[in-house]
Amino acid sequence: MTAVSTDFAQALRDAGLRVTQQRMIVMSVLMESEDHPNADELFARTKAIDGSVSFATVYRTLSALEEAGLIRKLSFEHEPARFEVTPAAEHDHLVDVDTGEVIEIESAEIERLRRELVERLGYEIISHNTLIRARKKPRS
Repeated sequence: MTAVSTDFAQALRDAGLRVTQQRMIVMSVLMESEDHPNADELFARTKAIDGSVSFATVYRTLSALEEAGLIRKLSFEHEPARFEVTPAAEHDHLVDVDTGEVIEIESAEIERLRRELVERLGYEIISHNTLIRARKKPRS
């Protein structure tokens, strides 16, 4: 067993979840994903690793992992939900309206401005989810 899979197992235990092969595979697929896959894409990727995994198992696993705080569900208008491993640092998302590509935006400046604005209103941020829908500008 590799150190990474041991980390997945420990993360599952820490979250109060049983360590199963299916959960380990879903976590592994999400950790290795450079995109933000939806449930169908995750199913296809897990099925390629373990042909015995069903869509229902993947769906239940996603629900359990989300409830435990190990992954985050990203809901974008008129599109299937996408998933990512809960990030160490908060970030925003930009969705290309033409291609559906989801791009992570990390910016210390945006974080600083967000905190300042919220504090000015007398609040503290518990969580946030900023979605920017955009289209690439035509090249001139």
